[in-house]
Amino acid sequence: MSQFIQSLVERSRNAQQILCTYDQEKTDEIVKMFAKVVFDNAEPLAKLAAEESRMGVYEDKVTKNKGKSRNIWNALKGKKSIGIIGRDEEAGLIEVGKPMGVIAAATPCTNPVVTPMCNAMFAVKCQNSIIIAPHPRGKKCAMALAELYYKELDRMGVPRDIFLVIEAPTVELTTELMSACDAVIATGGMGVVKSAYSSGKPSYGVGPGNVQGLVDEGIDYKAAAGRMIASRIFDNGIICSGTQSIIAPKKDYDAIIKEFVSQGAYYIDDPAVLANLAEVVFPDGIINKNVVGQSVKTIADLAGITVPEGTKVIIVKPEKHGAGVVWSKEKMCPMMAAYSYETWEEAVEIAYDNLLVEGEGHSADIQSDNQAHIEYAGVRLPVSRVVVNQTCSSMAGGAFANALNPTTTLGCGSWGNNAISENLFFTHLMNKSRIAFVKKHWNQPSDEEIFA
Repeated sequence: MSQFIQSLVERSRNAQQILCTYDQEKTDEIVKMFAKVVFDNAEPLAKLAAEESRMGVYEDKVTKNKGKSRNIWNALKGKKSIGIIGRDEEAGLIEVGKPMGVIAAATPCTNPVVTPMCNAMFAVKCQNSIIIAPHPRGKKCAMALAELYYKELDRMGVPRDIFLVIEAPTVELTTELMSACDAVIATGGMGVVKSAYSSGKPSYGVGPGNVQGLVDEGIDYKAAAGRMIASRIFDNGIICSGTQSIIAPKKDYDAIIKEFVSQGAYYIDDPAVLANLAEVVFPDGIINKNVVGQSVKTIADLAGITVPEGTKVIIVKPEKHGAGVVWSKEKMCPMMAAYSYETWEEAVEIAYDNLLVEGEGHSADIQSDNQAHIEYAGVRLPVSRVVVNQTCSSMAGGAFANALNPTTTLGCGSWGNNAISENLFFTHLMNKSRIAFVKKHWNQPSDEEIFA
């Protein structure tokens, strides 16, 4: 291990030992500060994120900074995370929350502000210190965030080293950091996630997104289109939970597409144009880095297509779905693929087949008022989240309107080679001791009762 990483981890460990002496109230004050700093500085941090990453939309990054900071703190405040956190008198169990130690967090350029914030909030809530290994195109954001935090930590009399950043990140340094810390959060491409799971330390990673959008017959098509477009275009499509497809009933397909077009979509079903566009967006079958997080106009210009002023999203109509079609993959830009179905079972199979190409374990976006249909899809699809009648990109990661944990790390279970099939929360960064007493009113059933 390099002297640099060794020194960084040692500093973090020393700070964590001091953090462990604080009570719940003081610990929560630090966690609240992490959120409030991002909330109060949402605009300049969003501006820096847009400039440094060269992707996304400034206004959406402002919304993200404000939304995630308020939502995550609201979910954390008042929750016990230190000492005795639970008692079950009948079961004779007492649960004690304890820190894991030093957390390593690899953070992406797609979320260079809110992911470090979120990870730090979860870590410190459980009295862990944290070291951020940012993507190279997110290092300025991480350092700007650190400087803002340090002013407040100094004011509070808290050691700065509870939040450290690798200022000049490399793959090698990030890999060393993961092996040297006590637990790892890896948010980003599959390379960094694989590295985390190879570190020999408990790790939480994410899988690729490819959210399939299913539109049920009879739903309010206007409202559904509005939610799905908003989901797809947020931050120019770089959010992993952004809706990727429109799987619509054949009998209403034209009317549904017309609704999307009326709300700013540009629809392409010409095979020749689609073939040319596929070469631009997916050269050699791999997403073109020059379209990731870019505007519709940029993508259209690259493909030599003229789209109307104000176009929000491009919708393509592939001839088939599933394996062997690039449009079945995640499109990290304002693009969607459209399909039609005869029966709801067929709709779910289209989504299933596309998820097997990419995005297994992530999320599905269902626009439906039919409980049986929703539950059928929930049982059949290999996803960790089914988001119903919502804007998936901004709500799959938790929202005031649903009960999913607010987070920036969406676990994809074994489908996505992840340890968890839920939204990462502070409880995942906590060790627990369980004090077991003899249960009240216990009795051992007879063998006859046990095997009856």
